[in-house]
Order: sequence, then C-alpha cells, then structure tokens
Amino acid sequence: MSTAQEVPHIPVMLKEVVEYLGPRPGGRYLDGTLGLAGHSLGLLRASGGRAELICLDRDEQALALAQERLKEFPGQATTFHMPFSSFETALEEVGWDRIDGAVLDLGVSSLQLDEAGRGFSFMADGPLDMRMDATSGMDTARTLVNRAHFEELKHIIRDLGDEPLGGKIARAIVRIREQEDIATTSRLAEIVAKAYPPDRRREARNHPATRTFMALRMAVNNEIGEIKDFLERIVQYLNPGARLAVISFHSAEDREVKEAFRHWAKGYRCPMEQQICTCDRPPLARILTKKPQLPTQLEMDRNPRSRSAKLRVAERLGPPTAGGRP
Repeated sequence: MSTAQEVPHIPVMLKEVVEYLGPRPGGRYLDGTLGLAGHSLGLLRASGGRAELICLDRDEQALALAQERLKEFPGQATTFHMPFSSFETALEEVGWDRIDGAVLDLGVSSLQLDEAGRGFSFMADGPLDMRMDATSGMDTARTLVNRAHFEELKHIIRDLGDEPLGGKIARAIVRIREQEDIATTSRLAEIVAKAYPPDRRREARNHPATRTFMALRMAVNNEIGEIKDFLERIVQYLNPGARLAVISFHSAEDREVKEAFRHWAKGYRCPMEQQICTCDRPPLARILTKKPQLPTQLEMDRNPRSRSAKLRVAERLGPPTAGGRP
C-alpha cells in the first residue's frame, strides 16, 4: 500500500479556499471530501493548528493516507469513512450543532486515477470498477456497462459526460457486449475510440474515451445525487458569516452549486424543483463569487489536473438558530 509520503498531492485552489474560509483558532470546519488532506491541512495551518475539523471521505485508502498526514495536528481533525451527503451523522457524533465553514473538492483524486486496479482511468489497463468506496455494495462500472439499457447508457454518456456522440458510443457498447463481457478499462476505451469517426478522432484534444469514463464514474458513484443531497441541507448548519467553498470540475456539478447558491440568495425555503416560491423569506446567504473563480495560469501550469476547476463560494446570513435550523 502507498504511504502518505509516496503519494504526490497538490490540492486545487488551496490559497483561494483558505482565504475565503478564513479559518480561526477555535473555529469548526467541515471538509466533506478529505482526499489526501490537502485542504484540511491548509485550513489547520492557517489557524495556527487550533481550528477543529470534521473530515469525510468515501475512499478508505485515501482516508488512511490522510490520517497519517493529519498527525501533524493531533486531536484537531476527526475523520469519518462516509460520503459528504452524510455529514449530519458526523456532526451529531462529535456534538456539533453548527459549523464556521465548509469545503468540497468534487474532483477525483490523483490516488484514484493513478492506480490501475481502481479502474478510473484508461491510461493503464485494469478492472472496470470506478467505485470510490469498494465496500459500499454499489454496482461497478463493469456491471453498468454490461447491463444498462441502451437509453440509460446514452443518457449517462451524453448528459453526464457532455459527450455529443453519446448515442453512437452507447450503441457500440451494446453491440460488443452481445459478443463478450466488457471487463477492463482498456477494452472499453478501445470500443469508445472505434465509435468515433476517424476525422473526429484525429481532431480530438483528449482521448475519445475521456468523457465516457468521466460519465460512468459519476453514474457509478451517484455524484450528482450526492451534491444535491448535501446542498439541500448544509446551509442549515452554517453559522452566520460561515462560508461554503465548492470546487467542481464538470458543468453538471457546477450547475447544481450555482442553482443552490441562487436559491439561498433569494431566500427560498421551498424545494428547488418548485417553480414559484410561496414562502416569502429573507435570504439565507450571499454569493461571494458572481462568476466561478478559476485557477491561475501558474497553478494550471503546475498542476494540469486543475485546468477544469471552478470555485464558487457563498456566505451564510442571519442570526444563529437553535440546532442549526433556520
């Protein structure tokens, strides 16, 4: 197993996250996507090692490595093996009613991408898995690819992957799986690449399978559902002045964050899917990033995986409320 020292890790937009959250001694913060602890360590260091953190992650391997890194600040960070949508369970366990800030980094980690056995990438051959939590009992990408109906595959690849050839790729997958079980990342990447017309393949900036793999990963891990669940409830637990910083890497993720922040800023308590607000309440939050903040060119040069990152930040308004509820 890799050690914390062996795994390279560059947290995306760390400087911006720390500046927006402004961690202080005694403050209580949530890192919903701990990863390899880059943002958590940044918050702790900025507070002089005296902030308190709750840190969540679905990936047991990442969690173990992060715990080693967090030993720099013994007793200041409590870690939980759970998705960020389950944050209320963690808050209850440590006895926190409210928090002074939170961060989500929605990107897949370098640890996950770089280990062929996890099946997230086609850069090295491996089993078609893609689960962030292998103990969750969720279906693997292999199951999805070989059993999902054509229309479901088309929807996943086209809508989650922003892939205009979603139908063509789904049709190719269905045709091949009638002859064989699609079991590895390299085989799926080969099928997707062949589904691309030769001229499109030549003109593509990235490998033709890039968007398909991203879409399948998002579907396997219910990533959009996780974001919706989290954003539906987290604002209730933010102290006045507390800020939520969310880094997204995909248009669907960014859209969910943008809409939730707009919902809070207009004072809605009605469900987000309700077209007309009937509650007439004051705003819950103000938006600090009218447009998403992007990485600097220096950061993108240093860390190419940050290129598609978008940061949005909102600040909670209003007086404190018992139990964290508005």
